[in-house]
Amino acid sequence: MGWEILWGLILGFTLSAMVDVLVSKAELQRMLPDDSAGSLTRATLVGAASSSCSYAAVAIARSIFRKGADFTAAMAFQFASTNLVIELGVLLVVLMGWSFGAAEFIGGPLMIALLVVMFRLFLRPRMVEEARRQAAKGLRGSMEGHAGMATMAKQGSWRDRLTSAEGWTSISHFFVMNWSMLWKDIAVGLLISGTLGALVPAEFWHAAFFADSPLLSKLWGPVVGPLIALASFTCSIGNVPLAAVLWNGGISFGGVVAFIFGDLIILPILNIYRKYYGLRMAAFLGMTFYLAMVLAAYAVELLFSGLSWVPETRSADVGRAAFSLDYTTVLNVLALVLAGWLYARYRRTGGPEMMRAMEEGDGHEHHEAMQHG
Repeated sequence: MGWEILWGLILGFTLSAMVDVLVSKAELQRMLPDDSAGSLTRATLVGAASSSCSYAAVAIARSIFRKGADFTAAMAFQFASTNLVIELGVLLVVLMGWSFGAAEFIGGPLMIALLVVMFRLFLRPRMVEEARRQAAKGLRGSMEGHAGMATMAKQGSWRDRLTSAEGWTSISHFFVMNWSMLWKDIAVGLLISGTLGALVPAEFWHAAFFADSPLLSKLWGPVVGPLIALASFTCSIGNVPLAAVLWNGGISFGGVVAFIFGDLIILPILNIYRKYYGLRMAAFLGMTFYLAMVLAAYAVELLFSGLSWVPETRSADVGRAAFSLDYTTVLNVLALVLAGWLYARYRRTGGPEMMRAMEEGDGHEHHEAMQHG
């Protein structure tokens, strides 16, 4: 499966790196002062123009919240940053088909809207103040250095960033940074999906997802999808290979959507919420996020069924291992050439030193120094 999705991964990460360079998040906290429609729209759009790493998204959301951003808007940014990003959409289309890519970009905003409604109904100002005091303690979670790099100021116009040598140096750095954040999740996702696809019989999946009862399957899939994600310990695009196995096994279309959205409630991230915002807010986030995922998945299932957009066959390619000279091979070779060039530029322009500095907590200053040097 890794060979089948390689070119899509490289293309997605390259486009994501270009967007990271073009879109500045340095003043994001100033852009998100409240939970108005304008602030939430900006949070969603800038989040969609960010890295797909769930840990980095959570760290950035805490950072802008500490600097004064509205809590609801920060959570909207966090959701968009993991569920509306380019590389996730590309991978879904490559591995599972256009319907799943469309479901991501339709279901994501719907999930954010549901979350905003629940926050307005149930989130009390006192809880937000408690969370802000906890966030001010600055307890470390994961990917803190990467979050610092993502929120630094950008120099020059967008055209300069995209056409200058310095701009492509930054693109190469973001490209490698994104790979460094996500390669473990991708590898684990491929390992788990390959193991389950090979060892677990189809009868088990059909029984677990009530595949022989269309109505029950549609009701059960969105409920169980995020719970499988919670137990899988993979996040972001690492979930996609396992989503393909679940789809082939009989889970409903809405169940796949809910599973992919479930990366923000895996156990390690729930623990980070506890560190960042306190136990009470972590429990609140876990419950409201889960409900938003389930309800959004139901809505997507109904919409796509009504439009006849749900695939009639379950044929996600999760097991082909034989090498053949076809369009996938050609695209992979071209993608590997591009990745090799970006990695070489990263090595030549101080990228490894920047990465080490980020892990030590001063990557922001180090990257700025290289840009001006």
